[in-house]
Amino acid sequence: MSTSDRRCPCTSGLPFDDCCRPVVAGDRPAPTAQALMRSRFTAFATGDRDYLLHSWHPRTRPAELDLDDAMRWYRLDIESTRGGSPFDSTGEVAFTAFYRVQGGTAGSLMERSTFERLDGRWVYVDGTITPT
Repeated sequence: MSTSDRRCPCTSGLPFDDCCRPVVAGDRPAPTAQALMRSRFTAFATGDRDYLLHSWHPRTRPAELDLDDAMRWYRLDIESTRGGSPFDSTGEVAFTAFYRVQGGTAGSLMERSTFERLDGRWVYVDGTITPT
């Protein structure tokens, strides 16, 4: 299946090529904080450490990022957004991300993430995890 036929990992329902692929590939910036959140989920789902670090605010970005290769992120539910439009300078996205761990264990992560515009592009600042 070509990427043009494959659904985006962020579970938007759109084809990957029309959703997160151009943002993750650097072909275009995320137009909103929610679009950046979706592209970051896609990067977690595909193991793209470089994009995750690139899309993180330098003020809060870790020096390196270790991803658990045994975790498979398979669904993203956007719970709410505040700000984060093309006309805002800050935004907040609350979401639930679902995963499976090798061996069959399933789980979810709820987070309220904050975003800022930096040099005209959205970047992830930080997040508060909510117990599930």
